Amino acid sequence: MASLKISSVLSSSISSSSSSKRMIKSSFHIPKLPKSLSPKTKPSRKLFEELNGFTHTIPIIIQENDHSSSNNSPTPSKTTIQLYAILESVSDRIEMHQNIGEQRDNWNTLLLNSINMITLTASAMAGIAAVSGPGAPLLALKLSSALLFSASTGMLIIMNKIQPSQLAEEQRNATRLFKSLESHIETTLALGKPSEVYIMETIEKVLALDKAYPLPLLGVMLEKFPQKYEPATWWPSKNSSRKTNKKFESNEIREKGWKKNGWNEGLENEVKDVLEVMKRKDMEDYERLGNLVLKINKTLAIAGPLLTGIAAVGSTFVSQGSWTSMVPLIAGALATAVNSFEHGGQVGMVSEMYRSCGGFFQMMQNSIQDNILEEDEEQRENGELFEIKLALKLGRSLSQLRDLARKSAYSRVEGTTVDEFASKLF
Repeated sequence: MASLKISSVLSSSISSSSSSKRMIKSSFHIPKLPKSLSPKTKPSRKLFEELNGFTHTIPIIIQENDHSSSNNSPTPSKTTIQLYAILESVSDRIEMHQNIGEQRDNWNTLLLNSINMITLTASAMAGIAAVSGPGAPLLALKLSSALLFSASTGMLIIMNKIQPSQLAEEQRNATRLFKSLESHIETTLALGKPSEVYIMETIEKVLALDKAYPLPLLGVMLEKFPQKYEPATWWPSKNSSRKTNKKFESNEIREKGWKKNGWNEGLENEVKDVLEVMKRKDMEDYERLGNLVLKINKTLAIAGPLLTGIAAVGSTFVSQGSWTSMVPLIAGALATAVNSFEHGGQVGMVSEMYRSCGGFFQMMQNSIQDNILEEDEEQRENGELFEIKLALKLGRSLSQLRDLARKSAYSRVEGTTVDEFASKLF
């Protein structure tokens, strides 16, 4: 009789499991404890029934033919995998530029202190030689002073050639730009599937940054003393074949108030007016200051080794009671002052800062022109988003940006100049 019951139960369970899923319901006794139960309180019949009753039924669903839960997760696309690989390379470059930047900043401090100590020691030896009597001590002091001045001259030439403070600023700028690219990539991955075009553009941006801020010194180091000030360029060039005349010939399509992809005629005029202020105020001012700092840095870079070289030659003619004994002392003191002002004041870093700021405004100009000259509005960046980005990059609110555009338009009509800069950050 028991075997018949077991077989009937098995046959009914097999017939009911025709699908790939089956549900098993099990019940657990979960007692509901009272909020407060003192030893003196006598448990009631209701409490007894709650402690022994079936209060909850928890369904358990068992998924058949499911080897692992990871099989249900969506497979990443090819472009997503490629973008993750690019992100790893960008993170590695950030680490490299940070480490090398710290190293080159240490170079500036150590070389400055070493050269100044050598120069001052050589000057002290030349002064002692001038008051000492003739003989072997005088010759030893003269030779030691000349050798130290010569060593200081050679070290200064190398230091002025590579400009460690400028190199450290280059690495800081590269770190900041690579971090910006890293955050942009992470945002793209969080928003959705990247496109093939975005992958190629990101690779071009990485290579452009590598070219703008190289890591090695030999062969590819940036020119520290160019003929004239040139803004930094860290973005890929776009060889687009746009025809600007067609942009303004389609008057029958573009009407006043017409809007597409966040753009309209008023927004285009606004960004054009802001661009005019950037050209006439910010970019011209940074070009003027960049050329001035470049000339000062060139002068100091020549004056330091020249003074230590004069001191090295003058120290060989030091003698008691001779006016030539003053030459190495004065030249050594001036060389120390010039060297401290150039590298202690980090004039090379200031020059690179102006070069980077000029590059920032050049990039803003290219971004505005690329969007305005694009005939297909759908291919542009969203107009409202672009306006917000432009305002934030210039350190302004939207209302301040529009006020600046109105001032630029009025000044163009009246023939005056705007009395403020476009950017409030730099």
